[in-house]
Amino acid sequence: MAVTLKNKVELDLMRRAGRIVGECHLLLREAVRPGVTTAQLNRLVHEYIVKQGGVPSFLGYPGPTPYPAATCISVNDEIVHGIPGPRILHEGDIVSIDIGAIWQGYHGDSAWSYPVGRVKPAAQALLDVTEQTLYHALEFARAGGRLSDISHAIQSYAEARGYGVVRKYISHGVGRSLHEDPQIRNYGEPGKGLRLQPGMTFAIEPMITQGHYESRELADNWTVVTLDGSLAAHFEHTIAITESGGPEILTRQD
Repeated sequence: MAVTLKNKVELDLMRRAGRIVGECHLLLREAVRPGVTTAQLNRLVHEYIVKQGGVPSFLGYPGPTPYPAATCISVNDEIVHGIPGPRILHEGDIVSIDIGAIWQGYHGDSAWSYPVGRVKPAAQALLDVTEQTLYHALEFARAGGRLSDISHAIQSYAEARGYGVVRKYISHGVGRSLHEDPQIRNYGEPGKGLRLQPGMTFAIEPMITQGHYESRELADNWTVVTLDGSLAAHFEHTIAITESGGPEILTRQD
């Protein structure tokens, strides 16, 4: 496992990439509404990234077939990697939108889940707990800690509140590549794995379900759904481990 430590220049480039991604999510706060298609949301993000001088990280990403869009847009029981298209969002849906942008060779990566209009209380509770799970986990992303402290924080927080933690899809390192070492499970015992050091950069992304954590991939070879059909939510920030305490969030939305 080769974990790279980013220097000041590299972190500055990642801050700019992360800023573009965060600004895309600010646009989506207003754009996600009943009647809009996932293709329209993808186009909004794609055009904004390019206008800022960035490059969409996901477009053409290698897989069984190259990924065809700038965003992954996953609705209701879709966990991750939903492909944008003609699907219309309806009142009461929840939608997770994952965005990556490259700035001068470095990536920012962040997903956020949104209510579409007014949603049922159970759906809103899932959104709230998943977002809280992310921020709880970030409290353990500190120099001197262990990698699995983050994993355990995600699992323990979500499961204590009755939710499932997806096992197959995980958090990861990020930087010059969209997916770098280390791989970071969203579950496990604390106190294990490499020791966290300043300059490490991670994309921390809990994927949480209302029901069981098991998942399956659809015939498009990308979209992943819950096996039991329960709702799923996905929140993610790119962060840097700092010398001064807590992590720096590189994909802030302010």
